[in-house]
Amino acid sequence: MSAGTGPAWLEIARRDLLIAFRRRAEAANPLVFLLIVAALFPLGVGPAPQELSRIAPGVVWVAALLASLLSTDMLFRSDFDDGSLEQIVRSPSPLYATALAKMAVHWLVSGCPISLVSPVVAGLLYLPAAAMPALLFSMLLGTVTLSLVGGIGAALTVGLRKGGLLLSLLILPLYVPVLVFGSAAVDAAAHGLPWHSELAILGGFALLAVTLAPLAAAAALRINLDS
Repeated sequence: MSAGTGPAWLEIARRDLLIAFRRRAEAANPLVFLLIVAALFPLGVGPAPQELSRIAPGVVWVAALLASLLSTDMLFRSDFDDGSLEQIVRSPSPLYATALAKMAVHWLVSGCPISLVSPVVAGLLYLPAAAMPALLFSMLLGTVTLSLVGGIGAALTVGLRKGGLLLSLLILPLYVPVLVFGSAAVDAAAHGLPWHSELAILGGFALLAVTLAPLAAAAALRINLDS
């Protein structure tokens, strides 16, 4: 990244954070969704603590994944609707840096709060306290990947009027490895087994996504704006 790139992407990140702060009710939707799922799920499977504890890792991870997906469609859409996305794409600043900045803001506004609230949600489902560190660390790493991969899907569907459904179809299969290893780490910790290998794999996913996702999103944005 060149020396002149910093101010451009930093200004975009600052602007997006300010917009998210002004739309606090909208930013809180993923957290509300996560808490609603935690509150309603026992009604469907029964209130037995032993049963809820057994399925808690998968339930919390699926709920977090879907909660993160709620806000992914708007990652680039507001800029597309007001015409500023075209100016961003045609600016001299590297587009991959801008895309990475917007994905980082999405994680700060959505993924990070979901990760911090997930132990509370897991506690409602009687997840053992010994599994809480594994849940928190796996969520922090996993939601980074979710925001980055979701940014690719948002860039691909930004020009479509009703791209939300297509976005889900595109990126949900890519979320599956994060879901599998994230819930496996929590489940292993709940049973007193080593879970650091699963955490290392999630870290590898995050590093790979940080490297490749902004480039893919930038290419998708150029294709959409030039077509």
